[in-house]
Order: sequence, then structure tokens, then C-alpha cells
Amino acid sequence: MVGIVSRPDTQEKLEILSTDAQYDLACACSCNQDEHRVRGQDGKWIYPVTLPNGGTSLLFKTLISNVCTNDCRYCPLRANQDIERCTLSSEETVQVFLDYFKQRKVFGLFLTSGVLGTPDATMERLNRTARLLRHRYAFRGYIHLKIIPGASNAAIEEAVSLSSTVSLNIETPGGKHLAELSNKKRYIEDIIEPIKLISRLTGKGTRFQRVKQTTQFVVGAAGESDTEIVKYMWGLYDRLRMHRVYFSAYQKGLGDDALGQKTPQTPADVFMREHRLYQVDFLMRKYGFTDSDIVFDNAGNLSLSADPKETWAENHPEQFPVNVNRASNLELLRVPGLGPITVNRILERRKAGRIGNIKDIASPRAMLRKAAAYLAF
Repeated sequence: MVGIVSRPDTQEKLEILSTDAQYDLACACSCNQDEHRVRGQDGKWIYPVTLPNGGTSLLFKTLISNVCTNDCRYCPLRANQDIERCTLSSEETVQVFLDYFKQRKVFGLFLTSGVLGTPDATMERLNRTARLLRHRYAFRGYIHLKIIPGASNAAIEEAVSLSSTVSLNIETPGGKHLAELSNKKRYIEDIIEPIKLISRLTGKGTRFQRVKQTTQFVVGAAGESDTEIVKYMWGLYDRLRMHRVYFSAYQKGLGDDALGQKTPQTPADVFMREHRLYQVDFLMRKYGFTDSDIVFDNAGNLSLSADPKETWAENHPEQFPVNVNRASNLELLRVPGLGPITVNRILERRKAGRIGNIKDIASPRAMLRKAAAYLAF
């Protein structure tokens, strides 16, 4: 039996819905360490959101509704779960958000939702909220709207026209894995084609080129390998110009207890796997790596004991040592221990003369000491 909150006030609904919004991570809202997810004492991730009873984040983040007709096995809000269900009206959402915004507690709004009836009916609620803000209240700030899988092209186009960022979660690398998680969602029709549509709508030279698109993988729920995730991740960046890809490690106890049994791992390993995928993501976006550069073990997974950049270096000894005084920007970025800031410092320092040793770059802390083993002066 599904628990229903029949007549909660706006405050009570926000306490429920803004807490439930923590499960959707596909927004780039963290600007300092205080806004990153942290692991709680029970081993679960805590994602900062703006709650009516305290905690703040830069984005006001809430569900429109936690009622959902979908059956996603990883999701604690899926249909037939016995939880408190409620829905915010567009007017309630707008008024509460504007109150936070006027107090300068937040800079923008992230709206997501369970599927309330049909995908288009849910998109109409999301879009109506954004329309009210944009047109009635002349709000020109940041709005991130969730795109509901299965929504029509018209609903998606309107969402893009109203948003600063939109996101539709890809969830798994391929339809075979999605079938492990949902009997209702169609991978190509409901997820991939809408992502491609958004890419076309927001491409360079288009009316909405300023709008960013993000997505998220649920890691470890469907028995997928890291090789599969990385291949899809590269395709999203290379062919579809995705702005950011996010990863959410599946946590036992939130969804179907049978999930994750194909690749059983300790909680620490699950979170380290997520961390390694984020490192690969950074290598692709900032260091010039492609999917073919990433090294996997025989099972198709990333090493849990070494970061992927260091693993690449160990598998390509012919690339080292790198001459600090002659190497290109990309060659230096391949050196373990060197990041974009340090590489830029090296390039600037070279203009003043030859670099003689690691101390000419900066005080040799742990990362630079690691880099020294791969450098020649």
C-alpha cells in the first residue's frame, strides 16, 4: 500500500520533496568543498540541497512530485514503494524559490520530478514553473530542468527554451542494461533520441547554444562494466557535445535488494569505482584523453588501487621521461602528478628561461614528487 500525504502544507511538502531530490545529481552546483557530496557515518552519500529546515546549497533543488509511475529498480521513489507521496503546485514552487532567492540563499533553481501520470503531463508542470518565473516574474537567473524520459519533442523544446541547463539521465550504457532496471523505459526512444534532440537544439550556432546538457549514469546496479560506461561517456562528449557526465554509485538499501549482485563489491569499493569514473571524466574533459587511452583490467573495469592517469603511464613507458623544457601542453598533461594549473605554470616559467629542477616549478609537494619520476630537465 502506498502512503499518501493528503493535505500537507507547502512547508511539509518541501521537507519531503527537497530531501527526495538528493538522488538526482546531474547538476553542476558545487563551487566549494561545502557543496560536494560527503559520505555520512552510515556509509551513504549526503548531497547538499536547500531544505526548509536548515541546510543550504547554491541551487534550490526540489522535486515537483515524488509520485512516480515508473518502475526503476534502483530508485527509492519508484511505483509501489510505501513512502509519503506529495506534489507541489507550480505557484507554490515559484513563491518558495523566490523567497530563498530574494534572501540571497541561492542563485538558481533545479527542478526534477517523479513521473506524475505521463511524461508530458509531468513536463508541463516543470515547464509551467519555469514559464511563471521567466514571464510573470521576469527571472533571468539560472534554471535547470529535468527532462522526463518519453517526453514529446515539443515538451523538450519548450524546456530548452526556458532553461540554463537541462538533463536527461542516460542511467546505463545500453538498452540491455536498462532492461535490468526498468520494464517501462525504452532506451532508444525515451532516452537516446531525446538526448540527441537536445544536442541538436543546443548546438553551436543555434538559438539555444547557451543551454548546457548534462546526464548521469547509475553505477553498479545493472552489472555493467567500466569499459561500457567509458565508451558511452566518450560518445556523449565527442559526438553529442554533452557538457557534463555525472555518476551515482548504486547504494544497497535504496532500491531493489537484488540489484548489484552480479558484481558484488564492498561499500568502499563501490564509492571508489564512482571516484575512478569521475577521474576518467576529468581526463577526457581537461587532459585530452579519449576512451581508447583508458586502461582496464581483464574484467573490463578500472583499477581501484591506482588512478587511471597513473595506470596509463605505467602501460606506456615509451612516453617517458617527458622533457620539461620542450614538451607540449598535452604531453605535460599526460604526466602523473601534473594538472592544468601546474602545466600552465611550467609553460609560463619556460618563457623566462630553462627549468633546471622540480623546485623551479613549485615547492615539491606529494603530487610534484610523483611527477618528478616521469620528468627530465
